[in-house]
Amino acid sequence: MPYFIYRIHRYGGLERLEDLPTFAAASQRAKSLRADPGHDAGSRVKVVFAATDHEAEDLLTQERAPRPGLDGDE
Repeated sequence: MPYFIYRIHRYGGLERLEDLPTFAAASQRAKSLRADPGHDAGSRVKVVFAATDHEAEDLLTQERAPRPGLDGDE
Protein backbone atom coordinates (compact mmCIF):
# COMPACT_ATOMS: atom_id res chain seq x y z
CA MET A 1 0.00 0.00 0.00
CA PRO A 2 1.33 3.45 -0.84
CA TYR A 3 1.75 6.52 1.33
CA PHE A 4 -0.34 9.40 -0.01
CA ILE A 5 0.65 13.04 0.43
CA TYR A 6 -2.22 15.53 0.66
CA ARG A 7 -2.49 19.27 1.11
CA ILE A 8 -5.40 20.13 3.42
CA HIS A 9 -6.65 23.62 2.69
CA ARG A 10 -7.85 26.03 5.34
CA TYR A 11 -11.53 25.24 4.80
CA GLY A 12 -11.15 21.47 4.52
CA GLY A 13 -10.50 21.00 0.82
CA LEU A 14 -8.19 18.08 0.02
CA GLU A 15 -5.60 18.17 -2.74
CA ARG A 16 -3.77 14.95 -3.56
CA LEU A 17 -0.16 15.81 -4.29
CA GLU A 18 1.44 12.41 -4.87
CA ASP A 19 1.93 8.90 -3.55
CA LEU A 20 5.17 7.14 -2.68
CA PRO A 21 5.97 3.50 -1.86
CA THR A 22 7.84 4.00 1.44
CA PHE A 23 7.22 6.03 4.57
CA ALA A 24 10.76 7.44 4.55
CA ALA A 25 10.34 8.83 1.03
CA ALA A 26 6.85 10.19 1.76
CA SER A 27 7.96 11.79 5.03
CA GLN A 28 10.97 13.46 3.40
CA ARG A 29 8.82 14.76 0.53
CA ALA A 30 6.17 16.12 2.93
CA LYS A 31 8.87 17.91 4.95
CA SER A 32 10.29 19.50 1.81
CA LEU A 33 6.79 20.65 0.75
CA ARG A 34 6.22 22.21 4.20
CA ALA A 35 9.57 24.01 4.05
CA ASP A 36 8.92 25.39 0.55
CA PRO A 37 8.71 29.21 0.66
CA GLY A 38 5.68 29.05 -1.66
CA HIS A 39 3.77 26.85 0.82
CA ASP A 40 0.42 28.38 1.79
CA ALA A 41 0.61 29.06 5.54
CA GLY A 42 -3.12 28.38 5.84
CA SER A 43 -2.81 24.79 4.61
CA ARG A 44 -1.26 21.64 6.04
CA VAL A 45 0.61 18.80 4.35
CA LYS A 46 -0.20 15.31 5.63
CA VAL A 47 1.02 11.79 4.88
CA VAL A 48 -1.52 8.96 5.10
CA PHE A 49 -1.10 5.20 4.60
CA ALA A 50 -4.02 3.70 2.65
CA ALA A 51 -4.87 1.19 -0.04
CA THR A 52 -6.49 3.76 -2.37
CA ASP A 53 -6.78 7.51 -2.67
CA HIS A 54 -10.48 7.19 -1.76
CA GLU A 55 -9.58 5.45 1.52
CA ALA A 56 -6.89 8.08 2.20
CA GLU A 57 -9.41 10.91 1.77
CA ASP A 58 -11.88 9.10 4.02
CA LEU A 59 -9.22 8.78 6.75
CA LEU A 60 -8.28 12.45 6.44
CA THR A 61 -11.87 13.62 6.82
CA GLN A 62 -12.77 11.50 9.86
CA GLU A 63 -13.11 13.37 13.11
CA ARG A 64 -10.60 12.08 15.62
CA ALA A 65 -11.24 11.67 19.34
CA PRO A 66 -9.31 14.10 21.52
CA ARG A 67 -6.14 12.82 23.10
CA PRO A 68 -6.54 11.60 26.66
CA GLY A 69 -5.33 14.15 29.14
CA LEU A 70 -5.86 15.67 32.52
CA ASP A 71 -8.61 18.13 31.56
CA GLY A 72 -11.37 17.86 34.15
CA ASP A 73 -9.23 15.81 36.50
CA GLU A 74 -8.35 18.75 38.78
